[in-house]
Formats: sequence, structure tokens, C-alpha cells
Amino acid sequence: MAESLQEIPDDSVYYADAKEEILDECETVWKRMKECQSKLKFLETETLPKSNAKFSLSIMHMKALTAEYNQWQKRSPEMISTNPDILLSLGKKELQKVKDDLESVLSAVQLKNKNLEEDLKREQQWYEEQKQLIDTLSRTQEETKNQVERVSNKSSLNTRAFHEQKKKILQLKIYKKKLLTVLEEFLEEHFPPPEKGGSAEKKNSQEEPVVQLKPLQDILEILIDKSVGTPHEPYVPIDDSFWPPYLELLLRHGIAQRHPENPDRMRLEAFHG
Repeated sequence: MAESLQEIPDDSVYYADAKEEILDECETVWKRMKECQSKLKFLETETLPKSNAKFSLSIMHMKALTAEYNQWQKRSPEMISTNPDILLSLGKKELQKVKDDLESVLSAVQLKNKNLEEDLKREQQWYEEQKQLIDTLSRTQEETKNQVERVSNKSSLNTRAFHEQKKKILQLKIYKKKLLTVLEEFLEEHFPPPEKGGSAEKKNSQEEPVVQLKPLQDILEILIDKSVGTPHEPYVPIDDSFWPPYLELLLRHGIAQRHPENPDRMRLEAFHG
């Protein structure tokens, strides 16, 4: 309808006649209005009883309104004019007004729809951001849960490995103690310590006697402790307390070896190398 209606042009042909006819009808209506006003004034000027003036006035107003209501009920809608050209012109103006009103409503609705679309886009963007945030938090939670499980499992494995290692060390200590006991018995049986009071020969009678000779077990313990305690420097100095026959025994059977640059130092052979 908005596209089909056009602006209403001025009707110069029938304008004068239509104007004259409308003025005559307005004059007639004006005369009738004056007659009604005269009747109302006459009713208002009637003398009212002083005893109940307010009540009587209300009754009169009610009668007047009732009479006016009955008159309107009897009347049928009157046309402004019977001239078809005037009616066409008025109809076009009314349609133009309706068109303008509808276009205003359409503009308001379009603007509201545009605002709603923008709000919808913002809500959708916010929804997507919240969804991504929830997905990220869910992945982080799952990864954290997996890490905690791995750490817990690793901790359990480390605890078991620690106890197993501790158990092995204890077993090795016991085994070492047994080996040392067996070695001590073997050395006492087959390599008895030098005779008590024995010492290295004196070069002359005026020199101090040499220190007490060490048994083979003590020499081996010194070499073992040095090799284990300071593996980067396993050599020990050879002094007069090391009985030469025992040194020769250890060197000849590959149990110990001299320092390549200093023959007065020796170390335990690196059997583990």
C-alpha cells in the first residue's frame, strides 16, 4: 500500500464548489450548536429550591445528559458532503495520512529490529566466548587431573623403587659383611700377620725402629676404603708398615698396581672397569 499511494494533488476544478458547500454545512452546524447552548443556559437560569439546590442541579444535569444521549442514539452518522469529488479528495488525504503513519511505524520497527539484531550478535559472541572459556577450563582440568594421576603413579613407583633400593643396599651390606668375615678368616688362615714385635730391619743401630708391620687384611682395607671413598684419587702412599712380601703378592697377582709415575704409591685394581 505504501508503494501504491501517491501524494494527493490539489484539485483546482472542484475546489471552489467544495469550499462553498463545506462552509454552508459548517454554518448550519454552528447554528444548531448555538441553539443547544441557548437551551442549556435557559436550564441553568431556572430557579432552584434553596433547600436542596445541589441535589436539584444534579438531577437537571442528569436529565440533560440523558436527553443528549437519546438524541445521539437516534441520529445516524452524517456525511460531511455528498459530493463524490470532495469525498475522493478527503479519502486520498486520509489514505496519505495512514500511509505516513504506517511508514513511521515501519521505520520504528526496522530500527528496533536492527537494534535487536545487534544485541543478538553481541549475545552470540558472548555465548561463543563463554563456550570457548568453558572448553579451555575443561581441558585444563582434564590435563591437571592426568598430571596429578601421573605424579601420583610416579610417586608410588619412586616409593616402591626407593624401598627396593634400600632393601638391596641392606642386602649388599649384609653380603659385604659376610664377605669380609670370610676374607678375614681366609687371610688369618693362609696369610698370618707378621710375628708380634717384628719390625723392618735396622739400617744401623742408631736409627729408630720401623713402625709395626700391617697384616694383609689391613692393607686390603686401606686400598678398598681409598678406592671407594675417593675414586678419582685411589692411590695410597706405601710406607714401611706395608710388609714387602705382601706388596709383592698383591702386585704379582693383579690385586693392586703401582702408580705409573710414582712407585711409592699404589691402588686397588679397578675390577669393575
